[in-house]
Amino acid sequence: MPLVRIDIPQHLPEHRIAALADAVHGALVETVDVPPTDRFQIITEHPPRRLVMDRTYFDVDRSADALVVHITFRRGRSEEKKRALYASLAARAEAIGIRPEDVMVVLQENTPVDWSFGAGIAQMAPAELVA
Repeated sequence: MPLVRIDIPQHLPEHRIAALADAVHGALVETVDVPPTDRFQIITEHPPRRLVMDRTYFDVDRSADALVVHITFRRGRSEEKKRALYASLAARAEAIGIRPEDVMVVLQENTPVDWSFGAGIAQMAPAELVA
């Protein structure tokens, strides 16, 4: 049940965007127990000067292709799994021609009641179980 937001520079070609989206989902499935059919991604392209990323923060050499992957999911994954996710995503990005240094990942955790997949219901935290 992750919601993935991928912010990319506008100049990336469509085939690379699709491959990146697949890479992100593959890393989630491989490392943090996300089911293969649980794919929700929002991809936003940014024109020049609208995706501002320090080129050298933490001594990481970022290029003009730098991007951000923001993943919101339920609390409970271990630090080991999160680190495995970062490594898998970096390796998958490199395999499709995106420099690992250009992939920033931000995780945000929440609880089951913080999700509604539609119909005005918290499907993962039904009210009858909470009452």
